[in-house]
Amino acid sequence: MSLEAKLAAELRSRREAIRHGGGLGKLAARREKGLMSARERLETLCQPHTFQESGAHVRAGEKGLPADGVVVGTGFIDGRLVAVLSQDFTVAAGTLGKAHAMKIVEIMRQAKKIGAPLIAFQDSGGARIQEGVDALSGYGRVFYNNVLLSGVVPQIAIIAGPCAGGAAYSPALMDFIIMTEDNARMFITGPEVIKAVTGRDTTMDEIGSAAMHSQISGNVHLVARDDNHAIHLARELLSYLPSNNTEDPPHRPNVDLAQIDDEGMNDLIPEDPGEAMDVRPIIERLLDRGDFMEIHGGWAQNLMVGFGRIEGVVVGIVANQPTVRAGALDIDASDKASRFVRFCNIFNIPLVTLVDVPGFLPGVEQERGGIIRHGAKMLYAYAAATVPKLTIIMRKAYGGSYLAMCAQEMGADCVYAWPSAQIAVMGAEGAVKILYRKEIAAAEDPGAKSAELAAHYRAEFASPYLSAAHGYVTDVIDPAETRWMVALSLRKLLAKRELRPPKKHGNNPM
Repeated sequence: MSLEAKLAAELRSRREAIRHGGGLGKLAARREKGLMSARERLETLCQPHTFQESGAHVRAGEKGLPADGVVVGTGFIDGRLVAVLSQDFTVAAGTLGKAHAMKIVEIMRQAKKIGAPLIAFQDSGGARIQEGVDALSGYGRVFYNNVLLSGVVPQIAIIAGPCAGGAAYSPALMDFIIMTEDNARMFITGPEVIKAVTGRDTTMDEIGSAAMHSQISGNVHLVARDDNHAIHLARELLSYLPSNNTEDPPHRPNVDLAQIDDEGMNDLIPEDPGEAMDVRPIIERLLDRGDFMEIHGGWAQNLMVGFGRIEGVVVGIVANQPTVRAGALDIDASDKASRFVRFCNIFNIPLVTLVDVPGFLPGVEQERGGIIRHGAKMLYAYAAATVPKLTIIMRKAYGGSYLAMCAQEMGADCVYAWPSAQIAVMGAEGAVKILYRKEIAAAEDPGAKSAELAAHYRAEFASPYLSAAHGYVTDVIDPAETRWMVALSLRKLLAKRELRPPKKHGNNPM
């Protein structure tokens, strides 16, 4: 055998050993659990034969861990370049050490240089204890580069296994977290530590499961059934996002805009103004083919956010959901909306806001929990956003929540109101008790008098035509006109440019 042939054979052998990670036995055990290997995840995520690995031969320590437990590189998804990484749990439990962190930081720097989204599969036992402070330093470098990438390229984390201790902070610094249901766990301290420190018994499901993080803590944006589903969600999410902050989203604008009324929209409005109106069917009728990618669907369900297209134009939807807590804004809903609005603004995604809100949720817990501070986040996010902003006031829009849902005063470019809209400082029932308490007390039938005055209040003081007359509403429209009116306005606003005073950054409420 020639020298060249021997060298080629050695290269093939080395590559094969690296590809096997922690060994064929460990890979087989993972497949029995329905788990992909680190490289399989990346090769499935990217278009066939486009994943190109870098740093495959990096090995640290006496054991020479294959690829040092993390696979990094670049590939294409639907023709778009992406930077990717995947921790390999079969190699030292995917723990992070100095070389492991160096590889992650290098692909993050590459993502920044080429303006490509970063997608990271997290599957790690945490810091490599035997590397001590080098492991802590590695995490610090990763976190620092997460922040450098923030607002430059989209960052998507897929929690596909354990994500313990410091490992959880990198996903928390990214834009979206997708977590698999059965095999993933994310936590800072496990049940044993909690028991030792606090004396409280708990389970991993209570502190680290996908269900808990998607419904209670709000850390997780999307829940996947398994690795394949997580990859599908990541690809779908990316289909609505630009590659970086200098680009527009992947709009696919229709050439012709048809002025077609959707009479079915009227059928979704309850006859009784006091009856809760489900906003989901309205969103689905507004969007192309009803395709709505809801974000944070399990958390703060009194407000819905997500992505879709209207006549081919990518939009971010923010909508009150009156079937949950009457659509009132609370602490979690305020955080959910403000974070989503800021993301859309960073990446040039127009915002469409659907309003049916009775106010901020009253209660001692809300006040003590800081509803003022959290509600201010929404005001700040909308006021700071310079992307096209369209607002549709469907029914209730009372008090400060009217402003928090992107009223004209908060920078909305167009505000449309349905004839059923009620825009006022407070609801009619509460207002008449304050304004007309003497008349009500003197009436023979106080209940009938209250109802009469409430109807008068709605017609004279909360009518959308009054707001339109004062210039606060762009137009009062038939609900059937909503889709084509919004589509036309969006198309005209895509060229919007709005400059703000130069500054390092604002001091938004935290």
